[in-house]
Amino acid sequence: MGITKSQNKKQLQNRIEYLEENRRFIQNALEMVVSLGDFQENIEKRHSAAEILKEAEKRIRYLMSFEAQALYLVDQDDSNFLMSVCNPEQFRPFFEEEVSFMTDKGFFAWALREKRGIFLSSRDHSKRFLLHVISTYRRIRGIFVGLLPLKPGQHIPDSSVTLLSAILLNAANAIESLEIYRLLSEQNIILKKRAEELARSQELLQRAQKMEAIGILAGQIAHDLNNILSGVVSYPELLLMKMPDDNPFREHIIKIQKSGERAAAIVQDMLSLAKRGQVRSEPLNLNSVVSEYLESTEHKRLMTSNGGVRVKTSLDPGLMNILGSSIHLGKAIMNLIVNAAEAMPDGGDLFITTENSYLEAFSGLSEELKEGDYVTLVISDTGVGISQEDRERIFEPFYTVRRKGKKGTGLGMTVVWGTVKDHNGHIEVKSAEGKGTAVTLYFPATRKQSIKAISDRSGQDYQGRGESILLVDDVEEQREIASEMLKSLGYSVASVSSGEEAVEFLKFNRADLIILDMIMEPGMDGLDTYKKILEFTPGQKAIIASGFSETERILEAKRIGVGAYIKKPYLLHKIGQAVRLELER
Repeated sequence: MGITKSQNKKQLQNRIEYLEENRRFIQNALEMVVSLGDFQENIEKRHSAAEILKEAEKRIRYLMSFEAQALYLVDQDDSNFLMSVCNPEQFRPFFEEEVSFMTDKGFFAWALREKRGIFLSSRDHSKRFLLHVISTYRRIRGIFVGLLPLKPGQHIPDSSVTLLSAILLNAANAIESLEIYRLLSEQNIILKKRAEELARSQELLQRAQKMEAIGILAGQIAHDLNNILSGVVSYPELLLMKMPDDNPFREHIIKIQKSGERAAAIVQDMLSLAKRGQVRSEPLNLNSVVSEYLESTEHKRLMTSNGGVRVKTSLDPGLMNILGSSIHLGKAIMNLIVNAAEAMPDGGDLFITTENSYLEAFSGLSEELKEGDYVTLVISDTGVGISQEDRERIFEPFYTVRRKGKKGTGLGMTVVWGTVKDHNGHIEVKSAEGKGTAVTLYFPATRKQSIKAISDRSGQDYQGRGESILLVDDVEEQREIASEMLKSLGYSVASVSSGEEAVEFLKFNRADLIILDMIMEPGMDGLDTYKKILEFTPGQKAIIASGFSETERILEAKRIGVGAYIKKPYLLHKIGQAVRLELER
């Protein structure tokens, strides 16, 4: 039977439609190939793997007409596949069920091994999927799952699958590049930080070496200078005793005497530098050193010559002791107060503050200090301030920022620096031109001869009766100090180094009271520890200790049952009162 004209026309029309469809596909494919470079550039600008997959999904949607598609990423922690992109979003539950089925049947593993696109039927065989791994030559990054549309006779050309492979390979490479970039960035930050720390250490070492060299030089010349100056200072005084008040040479001799006294003061400062490291340390209270200077003749003379300066003190009555030399510390305090007073030619306020401080491991200071208890002395003024350039040089010998008409040795701040270092302390200077200067000194605190003194004075007020206390602190020295205090008050003390250990301890033991350090690293902090304990010991009595002021987490701990809050460092009367009050509450 021959082909009719109408049949021939139909075949020709089908052929034309087929060729037109192929033409459109080839045009789309060519456009996609041309745009792959642009695609790589776009995805490399993305800041996360999820954003890279979103960009890839747009290109795939332009290339192939899927009813829905999803892209999964490999979780780097547990190697599970997590859906990152789903379009349309309402297909998410459907994909999760189907992918779970494919995983159980081993189809997912098959698709990962193939490293190419494979076609699979759905669980009920009513739909078909195209699965394609997202991987580089080194590593699997994820997988693409596309739901094919239900159109009779429709198929996906191999060329489209090839283009899909190119898009997914580019996405995988971009994800890998992103990880490498992040790794290099993190390493760069670490290296930069180490370089800064090294530069800072070298700067501190050079400063220390320079000060040591100056001390050696000072020691060599100070003795000879003292011998020479003894005549310049002593003989004018003898001459003045025998000279009438109206003698015309009297004024000249007084000037010689004053010049000799200033030279002698320089020699004394040089001797102080020469004796660095020879400080005789004994337990002392910094409040006493400050008060002694403020009552001295030198200070009264300073206030007379700087009449507009108002001195305001705030000395912590419970200040801990430090190990040091009252003579050297007094000289340093005098130099700082003199500098502050003379920085206010038109008058102003001079503040002197002492307090106990507990410095955590990362205190934010310019120089690393060991974690622990410190006594701080702050001397601040509302004067002219110090420029950044001068701040970098104020500890150098004979460098001065004094205004004209004011005399000094030029060694004042050098002596302060040396004294602080000899006491294993640290000095911080903050200043702003036109606003004033604040100098903060940090000295390691000591409990020598202080615990017994406080105990003798007021220990009876909060003596224990054998109650059991669990002490929780991640710093061994703090546990030992607090344990010693509490035992001296008559309490039975057990101690652990973490919140986790505290929870385990209380599961098998009881405590009348627990003392929780707020910040414990790594692991649970004081608040989280207390919450865990309340789960199996409701109403457990507790107090919180911290080196910081009351934070929101401390306030939350109080709301759920914690009693007192103790600010570190631990002091016998403070911890004793807090424990007694909480036990009797």
